[in-house]
Amino acid sequence: MKVKRSTLAKILAVVFVLNLAVMGVGAWFSYQAAPPIPQEVEGPNGETIVTGEQVREGKTVFQSNGLMNHGSILGNGAYYGEDFTADTLDLNVQFMRQYYAREQYGTDSYGTLTSREQATVDVAVKSDLADGNPGNRIQYSAAEVYAHEQVRQVYVERYHEGSHERGVPVGMIETEAEAERFADFALWTAWFSHTDRPGGSHSYTNDWPYNPAAGNEATGAAMTWSVVAMVLLVAGAGVGVWLYKSIELTEPETEGVTIPRPDEVDLFPGQAAALRFVLVGAGLFLGQVLLGGLLAHYYIERAEFFGLGEMLGINVLQLLPFSIAKTWHIDLGILWIATLWLGAGLFLPPLLTGREPNKQGTYVNGLLATLVVVVVGGLAGIWLGSKGYFDGNLWWIFGNEGLEYLEIGRLWQVGILVGFLAWAGLTARGLKPLLDREPRYGLAHMILYAGGSIALLFCAGFLYTPQTNIVVTEFWRWWVVHMWVEGAFEFFIVALVGVTLVSMNLLSKRSAEKAVMVQALLVMGTGVIGVSHHYWWVGQPDMWVPIGSVFSTLELIPLVFILYEAIGQYRAMADSGESFPYTLPFMFIVASGVWNFVGAGVLGFFINLPFINYFEHGTYLTVAHAHAAMFGAFGFLALGMVTYMLRIAVPEGKWSETNLRRAFWAWNVGLALMVGLSLLPVGFLQLEVAFTQHYDAARSLAFYEGDLVQLLFWARMPGDVLVILGTVIFGYDVVKKVLNRGETTPTEGPADSPLAIESPLDDD
Repeated sequence: MKVKRSTLAKILAVVFVLNLAVMGVGAWFSYQAAPPIPQEVEGPNGETIVTGEQVREGKTVFQSNGLMNHGSILGNGAYYGEDFTADTLDLNVQFMRQYYAREQYGTDSYGTLTSREQATVDVAVKSDLADGNPGNRIQYSAAEVYAHEQVRQVYVERYHEGSHERGVPVGMIETEAEAERFADFALWTAWFSHTDRPGGSHSYTNDWPYNPAAGNEATGAAMTWSVVAMVLLVAGAGVGVWLYKSIELTEPETEGVTIPRPDEVDLFPGQAAALRFVLVGAGLFLGQVLLGGLLAHYYIERAEFFGLGEMLGINVLQLLPFSIAKTWHIDLGILWIATLWLGAGLFLPPLLTGREPNKQGTYVNGLLATLVVVVVGGLAGIWLGSKGYFDGNLWWIFGNEGLEYLEIGRLWQVGILVGFLAWAGLTARGLKPLLDREPRYGLAHMILYAGGSIALLFCAGFLYTPQTNIVVTEFWRWWVVHMWVEGAFEFFIVALVGVTLVSMNLLSKRSAEKAVMVQALLVMGTGVIGVSHHYWWVGQPDMWVPIGSVFSTLELIPLVFILYEAIGQYRAMADSGESFPYTLPFMFIVASGVWNFVGAGVLGFFINLPFINYFEHGTYLTVAHAHAAMFGAFGFLALGMVTYMLRIAVPEGKWSETNLRRAFWAWNVGLALMVGLSLLPVGFLQLEVAFTQHYDAARSLAFYEGDLVQLLFWARMPGDVLVILGTVIFGYDVVKKVLNRGETTPTEGPADSPLAIESPLDDD
């Protein structure tokens, strides 16, 4: 069937509005149903054990010291340390058992009791934990009071005094009192993980984390909705195939098409300035992979680095603890990809319009300078904030906000938002000839909509403060993080690839517009609401279990079609013969589609089934998914666009793609080895331990120090080395090409620059 572009545009707009409506209602429910922070917790004699204000102070300590990038809370964060929710819940059980063993049987060792005596103690512990009553005041039993005090002491010893074997530097939390407040906060999350919602039969976290001794076991809903999701995947795939095949889309066609050779394209000042984004992005990329190698090694030597620290007299753990290195690693990953995307977005418009506004190069250089200031300020602020150099509220304004993926201080986040808006303005300025001619659903508009949606969703990160309930904080944090990944970024990918095809004369603009809208419709129809699979175990309302399981499952379908399109485009270009000059850029784009399918699709589908996710949440299976999806999908697209930019910018006589091909295969093979030989096997071992023991055991130091797990950590080295080697080759080649490309840029004039090449849209 033939569907008009205007019809697709209207459907896409309706779907987007419906998505926001569903998530908006979900936000209201999340505020209403968030676990209460009690005014105070009382012991059996009426004594105050902890106050609500102390819990809130503990959340501030948690964020200001970057603990979300050391361990995790409610399963979200880093996997180097414990999950603090699961850890405090398990410690609670252990100390309560110790208390009852002493009170009832005169021994401090629960393990020396007979099986009958242990069963009696277990019943008492479960009974105490099941008596939680949400409200302004929580009543502790004597055993719970004892356990709470003991957990506080454990956290003082670990996170204030330091723990060499756990990779915790001395003074990670500056004072004993602050360490106790952090324990109070973690214990509160453990409390609502085992306390039933009013009128419900399970806890605020749907009885996550798995800990049978505390009464936490997978609910029936987790199994039921996993089965429903599998059924809907099959049905949804059938509907998706029918829809995709029913809508007539023009396939890439190279026969009879004149493809502009690189030497036929003269660069404008703005494009030359956009190439400098590539240099900055390459530097950020190299920094990220080097930190990734350090982080991988921290799992083996928790406080050393191949003995070099001791040899040089440097305490590596104190200078660069895991939490700061992890924070930089994540932020650099986002920043180098975003930098390359921004550069590509500024480079492409003149290829479509054949002209460039006056002073565009100056403005692009200004944007790059702003980006550098934000990057340097944000990364420095993370270190200074975590080390306690900012007083009062300045730590989360200038320093480290302390939330995974949104670590940099609020001021630097505002800088990023301003940068996005400036980029949108400069891109619109470059695309103005198209924007003036085409309807609001045209290809140029789609690029701006995709970029604008990234900026819009980023605003959700401004809707909380360090004092906000962690459950509400997590709601808005995932709006930014995964609505980017599963919505806006995917939209941007298909729009950017469509623009690239048009700029090469391989696809008409009208056909590209229709293809972009169909794929964006599929992505938006599943990915935005699908973000709710992050809300199952973090204290959000029960409504997210059915909604999240359905939509997160269906996210696999558009990724299959994007992969199919990428392979179809590559085949069309391969059929054009050796004269086609842009084969290498599209090798990257096809690789992006493959890794998007593997990482976000296959691995994402597997770990997002509720029953699997209940045991897997926050394990190395998520690490495998994240690396394959983030670097494999979004990173390779960015690198492909860079290769395209360089192919155009470097004169034919100076062009060589040998190093870029070496880097391409080093990255692909390295990522495959890293995921296949290390990350996935460790994740499956964790899943088995979580199934057969309890969740905290799968995240424990004892698990990570097991002989087989340590061997698998070492097995990651070949993959890491290849990824680092590929990045070094890429960085060297980029610098060489950009600095030695020669002067091909026309000078700026008093008005719009003259038409330098024939626009591929003149006859469209």
